[in-house]
Amino acid sequence: MFRRREPVPFAFLAEADRFRSNVTPPKPERASAGQIAARWLLGLTIVAALVGSLVLGMPALSTNTSTPTQQSQASQGH
Repeated sequence: MFRRREPVPFAFLAEADRFRSNVTPPKPERASAGQIAARWLLGLTIVAALVGSLVLGMPALSTNTSTPTQQSQASQGH
């Protein structure tokens, strides 16, 4: 039922996991309007960069089948 602990050189280390503080940590500060606006601006910039790279990169990724393929003269036997 109870596990026996190994002896530790410092007794307070063995008892540290049983210690509970009655002091509550302070609440985190709320972000100001400028910080929220900066976060939104950064997020929009990142999204715009990703969309822009996708828009600029799509023509390079698509294959154009309407133009005939060019063959070198060496492959034609000239």
